[in-house]
Amino acid sequence: MNYQFLAENLGFENVLPVTEHWSAAPDFLKSISDYCLHEKPQTIVECSSGTSSLVLAKCCQLNDKGHVYSLENGTEFVEKTGLQLDAFSLGGFCDVIHAPLKTVHVDDEEFQWYDLDGFPDVEIDMLVIDGPPGFIQKQSRYPALPLLRDRLAQHCVVYLDDAAREDEQVLVKRWLELCPEFELEYLDNERGCSILRR
Repeated sequence: MNYQFLAENLGFENVLPVTEHWSAAPDFLKSISDYCLHEKPQTIVECSSGTSSLVLAKCCQLNDKGHVYSLENGTEFVEKTGLQLDAFSLGGFCDVIHAPLKTVHVDDEEFQWYDLDGFPDVEIDMLVIDGPPGFIQKQSRYPALPLLRDRLAQHCVVYLDDAAREDEQVLVKRWLELCPEFELEYLDNERGCSILRR
């Protein structure tokens, strides 16, 4: 699996813009696109933006259904992803929301996580977590489930990228303790992918 094959399968007319070491791996993008095309979720939320935003927005276009909301803390990436979406005529399927990192408290711990003030009140059918970056703090992505739990639809599925990392393995265990109704599937792909379903 590579980016070119993925792009051709989804009907992209041009090469997908990819940033080495930052963009999600092609096998992860295939996993989320396969699910999106098969299950046709109405509301998709992703933590971080980039190539995954283009892929998910393309799936919504192909489905003629669904919308992506991408939480992005970097103003330069908000602009960059927005321009890329427009270049592929996908701007109508994805909103890139500037959500600066702010101090939040979860389980008596302090994290830097996305400011949800600009986030719409939507019920989430699919949650894709690929941020904030791990170098910011330990278990940087842990707050996603505790803070968005009440917004998840009953049938919501959660995809976590980089799940082979030790921090991600620990936070998934914590998620399952917090939300025992979820079942875990692990994909042993390039960077590891944890999928939570209930």
